[in-house]
Amino acid sequence: QVEPVESGGGVVQGGGSLRLSCEASGNTYRAYGRAWFRRAPGKEREFVAAIDGNGDSTAYADFVKGRFTVSKDNAKNTVYLQMNSLKPDDTAVYYCAASLKRGVATSPYEYVYWGQGTPVTVSS
Repeated sequence: QVEPVESGGGVVQGGGSLRLSCEASGNTYRAYGRAWFRRAPGKEREFVAAIDGNGDSTAYADFVKGRFTVSKDNAKNTVYLQMNSLKPDDTAVYYCAASLKRGVATSPYEYVYWGQGTPVTVSS
């Protein structure tokens, strides 16, 4: 399987936390950048966070800065999105994407492989 596989979504109350995982099998795009995007009901897909292939550089959308943290475990070839202080506006399907470049990218056009998404619902 080439596409990344997301997990960790669910229903949480406002102010709560969730951790999403994005796994890739074997050495599939291990050295390349990965990102999280989301699509809320009735809205366009938007960038959330990205991390480079080494896990050293990151980028965040303004609306998640200080609340979300993206990290990478190279040994497990897994990228995480720790989401704290969740708000109802964070309700969306969250997608993991993998590029074939090592750097950080915020445009969805830089990403080649996309997961099926994991839903996150934040209640008020």
